[in-house]
Amino acid sequence: MQRIRLRYTKRGRLRFTSHRDFQRAFERALRRAEVPMAYSAGFTPHPKVSYANAAPTGTGSEAEYLEIALTEVRDPEKLRVLLDESMPPGLDVVEAVEARISGLADRLTASVWELRLDGVDQADAERAARAFITAESVEVQRRTKNGLRTFDARPAVVNLETHSSAADRPTDQPCAILRLVVRHVTPAVRPDDVLSGLRAVADLAPPVPVAVTRLAQGLFDEETGTVTDPLAPDREADKAPNMAEPSAAAKASA
Repeated sequence: MQRIRLRYTKRGRLRFTSHRDFQRAFERALRRAEVPMAYSAGFTPHPKVSYANAAPTGTGSEAEYLEIALTEVRDPEKLRVLLDESMPPGLDVVEAVEARISGLADRLTASVWELRLDGVDQADAERAARAFITAESVEVQRRTKNGLRTFDARPAVVNLETHSSAADRPTDQPCAILRLVVRHVTPAVRPDDVLSGLRAVADLAPPVPVAVTRLAQGLFDEETGTVTDPLAPDREADKAPNMAEPSAAAKASA
């Protein structure tokens, strides 16, 4: 059995697809691309697909991950192209590697998010970000199936700062961009929780809905404060020589 890990995106209007919508679209793509999928046992077999930490509905993402199990060996890049052609535009399969090292989910410990605040001055966004980061705690509320839950969103946020470029302001209207690094903790702290926290500590309330995009997710590097590529260990292992196979010289001497 071969395992392939894929990175895919949710762009444009497709950011509003739910995780269940994506699952249906992806399973259709597997059939169209004639991927030799491995299936679970039992009365209702399902293709062996493992999803990892999907982004909330309504948020865009450049870094969603999943793993599939195949019954036949396939070239990861050729498989990626076939699947990408079979998916709707906006749900794009952008990277594929063969799984060489176990534990993909264990490498997804943090995310980098971008919040586009149209109608908000950058100075106001900077003030709110400083208030959030310097606060000892930022209590927010979220409605769950068990009722309203209150929790501290501050410890999960490693970094929160403004970001600016000419492309961020296609019009003369004010627009602030926030970049934040959030650890994956329990309970999960989502971008809308951070927005609730900014409203609580700095009375920051954007006049229009905030556009949220996950830029990256992976293992958080404590030394550099960055989020690393979770597929890098598989690529490195794929390039390394297979120590289990004897070298050509060893075969010749034998």
